[in-house]
Amino acid sequence: MKRYWILSLLAIVLVTLPLMTACGEDEVETTTTAAAVTTTAGGATETTGDATETTAPAETTTTVGEPVTLYVGGTFALTGAYAEDCAAVLAGFQDYVQYVNDNKVIAPWHTDWTIPANITFELLWADDALDPAKTLTIYEDQKSKGMMVSRVSGSPEGMALKDLLVEDNIGATSQSTSPAYLQPVGNIFTNAPIYTDEMASVAEWFLESWTETRAPRVAYLTADSPLGRNIDIPQMQEYLVSLGYEFVGAQFVPMVPTAPPTTQLAWLKDNKVDLTLGVMVNPGSQPTVKEAVRLGMGVGQEYEITFALGNPAHLQIFLPDMGATGNGVVVAGDFCAQDADVPGIKFADMLQDTYRPNKKNTNIMYLDGVIEGMTQILALRLAAMEVDPAKLTAEDVLKKGYWQIKDLDTGGISVSKYTYGEGNVQGVDSCRIQQVENAQIVEKGAYPLRNILPSEQ
Repeated sequence: MKRYWILSLLAIVLVTLPLMTACGEDEVETTTTAAAVTTTAGGATETTGDATETTAPAETTTTVGEPVTLYVGGTFALTGAYAEDCAAVLAGFQDYVQYVNDNKVIAPWHTDWTIPANITFELLWADDALDPAKTLTIYEDQKSKGMMVSRVSGSPEGMALKDLLVEDNIGATSQSTSPAYLQPVGNIFTNAPIYTDEMASVAEWFLESWTETRAPRVAYLTADSPLGRNIDIPQMQEYLVSLGYEFVGAQFVPMVPTAPPTTQLAWLKDNKVDLTLGVMVNPGSQPTVKEAVRLGMGVGQEYEITFALGNPAHLQIFLPDMGATGNGVVVAGDFCAQDADVPGIKFADMLQDTYRPNKKNTNIMYLDGVIEGMTQILALRLAAMEVDPAKLTAEDVLKKGYWQIKDLDTGGISVSKYTYGEGNVQGVDSCRIQQVENAQIVEKGAYPLRNILPSEQ
């Protein structure tokens, strides 16, 4: 019996020994740690680590930093001759800024140009009333609030700001494209050709269809203002003569005529002018052309003459008001037609449908507001990729932002992509020509820029 109990005990020990050994082992779990991903303040993505460790899995985290508000905008001439245009620019700014804050991307066709989640843009604006002194006051106020960009409404305001912008290292977008901004080059970044280059493009285009053996006769018919007189420089006249024109002289019309410019138009007829060049806004161009047609002057009229204007005379505004009365009128340097089948127009339509469905702005300068907003925000984005956005300076935004903008696509709104740099503030590389034919805007081609500048002061 004793031997039986000993054998039984031994059997139990042999059976339970492996179980006891297993219970005493440490549990080992092998996991693969995902690469840690960090989103930097500028929107770039850095990846670190890719190893197999005997630890719990690491989480993938996104770091965006503390919330930062960056200001865009500037002064807008909401009173005076530019009021209608500037109201449209402001509307474009407002909708575009809201779109970027909602979607954190520059544009639907630039989906890789993202905005960090911690950055919010706020629009600052005030009415400069087309007054340089008021412009300077607004500029200083906005700068004191931490604004590191600005904008220009018109040539007088631009010239008032030009040296100050350089002194403060602040870059400004502009709806005005005065040749003086480039001589010497400052910090005013334009989105259309300078007015002298627009006139040069028209002159080249006009010669292509000139069939007479005599030299064509050209004169200025332009606004009696800094805007209109931008083209009245010796270098412009010299270029026209070099093309083969006979330069006849100049006639000036008030920015907003209080009476038809009959005398100026009669002078053109008396001097047998074939082509006029000028820079006007629609409150000046429309009554001028109406009076010309009444006098039998224009393309297809009793007295054959072509009236050509710079982009402030936007055909997209001119045509709905003038219809067939405006046939033959030419505008250089403008955006595409508002019914053009291009992504930029579809984007602008979407912005209005989304943010102002019951108060749409049909003025072409809405597109300018979108483009200026896009340029300012892209400059801030590029600078924030290099510097903590909470520590950005205006100089950072100028040199690491504006100067680094390359191939900014406007979705076909502009004739070319925008590229800026140190000493290069004219973003486009060519000039679009448009003409009214049968009450429609017709594209006539694009011409290279000639950089016709005044003498350096």
